[in-house]
Amino acid sequence: HPEPPVVPDMQSSSAMSSAPIAGLRARVVAKRVARRNVDRAIRAVSTERSAANNLGNEKLRSVAGAVAAEKDVSEKLKALIARGGDLPALPESDRAPSNRVMGCTSQAWIDVSLDADGKVLLRGHSDAQITTGFAGVLAAGLGGLSPEDVLGVDDDVVKDLGLGASALPRSRANGFRNMLESVKKQTRLLRDGRDAMPFPSLLVTADGIEARGPFAEAQANYLEPDAEAVAALVKELKAKKIGVVAHFYMDPQVQGVLMAAAKEYEHVFISDSLVMADAAVKMVEAGCDAVCVLGVDFMSENVRAILDDAGHADAKVYRMAAEDIGCSLAEAAQSDAYYEYLAAADGVENAVHVIYINTALDTKANADAIVPTVTCTSSNVVQTVLQAAAQVPGVNIFYGPDTYMGGNLAELFTMMSTWTDEEVAAVHPAHSRATIKALLPRLRYFQDGTCMVHHMFGGDVCDTVRKFYGDAYQTAHFEVPGEMFKLAMEAKRERDMGVVGSTKNILDFVVDRVDDAIARKHPNGERLSFVLGTETGMVTSIVRAAQARLKKAKADGVPDVECEIVFPVSADAVTATGETQAPSIGGLAVVPGPAGGEGCSSEGGCASCPYMKMNSLDALMRVCARVGTEGGAATLAPMEPKKYAAAKEGEKSVAARGCVPILHMRDFTRDKKFSDAFVNDIVTRAAGGKK
Repeated sequence: HPEPPVVPDMQSSSAMSSAPIAGLRARVVAKRVARRNVDRAIRAVSTERSAANNLGNEKLRSVAGAVAAEKDVSEKLKALIARGGDLPALPESDRAPSNRVMGCTSQAWIDVSLDADGKVLLRGHSDAQITTGFAGVLAAGLGGLSPEDVLGVDDDVVKDLGLGASALPRSRANGFRNMLESVKKQTRLLRDGRDAMPFPSLLVTADGIEARGPFAEAQANYLEPDAEAVAALVKELKAKKIGVVAHFYMDPQVQGVLMAAAKEYEHVFISDSLVMADAAVKMVEAGCDAVCVLGVDFMSENVRAILDDAGHADAKVYRMAAEDIGCSLAEAAQSDAYYEYLAAADGVENAVHVIYINTALDTKANADAIVPTVTCTSSNVVQTVLQAAAQVPGVNIFYGPDTYMGGNLAELFTMMSTWTDEEVAAVHPAHSRATIKALLPRLRYFQDGTCMVHHMFGGDVCDTVRKFYGDAYQTAHFEVPGEMFKLAMEAKRERDMGVVGSTKNILDFVVDRVDDAIARKHPNGERLSFVLGTETGMVTSIVRAAQARLKKAKADGVPDVECEIVFPVSADAVTATGETQAPSIGGLAVVPGPAGGEGCSSEGGCASCPYMKMNSLDALMRVCARVGTEGGAATLAPMEPKKYAAAKEGEKSVAARGCVPILHMRDFTRDKKFSDAFVNDIVTRAAGGKK
């Protein structure tokens, strides 16, 4: 993971650990708030989904049981392979991406149709005998059943075969599970009379991009940016020595232009929020006089503060709007409710506050003055909490401000408390099932902080994903609601086809799976489908990275790998264009998709941040046009981010104090453990009064 910004003369958190700042601490210490009930932070989770005892379960278990009844593993494998002889053949002409089994190490197809009586018929083909045998088990066990009976089948048929891991490696077992998911998906489409999948998507190939659905068309329109727009932007940036730092969640139009501009001008940088300020410092030190920040306000404020602290107060920093470009999550951490939550931690023995990186520097500074604080990202939050528990016996974790991420942590640890010690140790070597169980009552998380974007992945979206995309690769940002989190965790644990983490983790996961498919060199090619469980602005980076690999693969003689990006758009996220007022989220109108009326809703939707959309290409061009012009300073003044108050003599700046929790994280990233100074702060800070 990229390293956080580095403030000059701050090489280690040990040099920064000091007594709390009295002025900041006084705000909450004067009034201690009763400790919150731990039970609110822990929600037991079951990852198992049981189906009704229907005819499908009985028949399929009977077929699988005949294999399991053989006396030893070799005989069981022979019986399984023999089942392939009864599999109705699927001619090559009928093998298509729609019936190809994803996540299978061998080439495999399973095709579902309905006979004249509405009963299920299965045909299949694979280049591997064991895989063909499993398809034969499904054909014998599910053929002739009603769609409802097929859809009610348990997912654990692999266990019913009685084959251990030595005979049936996890990769092959995952492929079998996915074959069953593929059968269910096709059965649902037939039962519901659908001729297309419910969500829009982009199909990426070496030769181009095919958009499916109006929302996807709107995304695709800007993947190939207008050359004149790129040239105009580059001309302004070079002439006026302007750098640009932008978050991944920009509109596809903006990202397309910026990524093209970056090829012609080195001072354009697109990333997650962690390293935007660091990039801005490098740009100014390389000669840029101004930096445009395309993101929400806490990002531009961080850039301003880090530049000031690095001695670059003369460099200009501009936002893209005179109005506030808010962030519901960062603002939650600045509320009275959050300071009351921190007050509950003040004085608690061995308390540590784990704060999400997507918060302002003054928030981090204030928090660290109250309770020892370390930042985390969505990719390292699990390891951060587990490492704190490993180094500080009896640690009390206070996580915030993201409620969904906190709830997902609690759910994950609850799942882990049922795993074997070996499975737990694979996540963190210092832990076992017993230590995870012991940690759960000492984990709290803030109850009132959400990102409006990730809040859109509601239950209706997840139900549709589960029903129609159960065989796809599932991706989820750690901030999404529990339903989407569980989908991705199930895909990761049960089928090795999921990822939960940061935007960078999701991008890397997609690219790695595409690389794996290219390396397999299947003669019939492959199509990989990924459900994008995060903000749609990520699609530009994903598409460009995937297509670059697909183009190279085609040049190297591997031409037929395809990558489909699925947008989980809610059925409720449709608004009429022109006649109906756009919906509102948090008081900010949501603009419908430019084609077909697809937009966002708070019921679960396209996951497109309305605040981020204030960072338009037109806004960037207007700001650049005013830089360096007569009267430009006055018109750009409202575009400048808030500046923190200057430090008093002998005190550290807000930026320096706010970087302390970041440096604790940096120590952990580098050394794989927290510094002695930080651990000492955790165990001694509460000496003034234990709770």
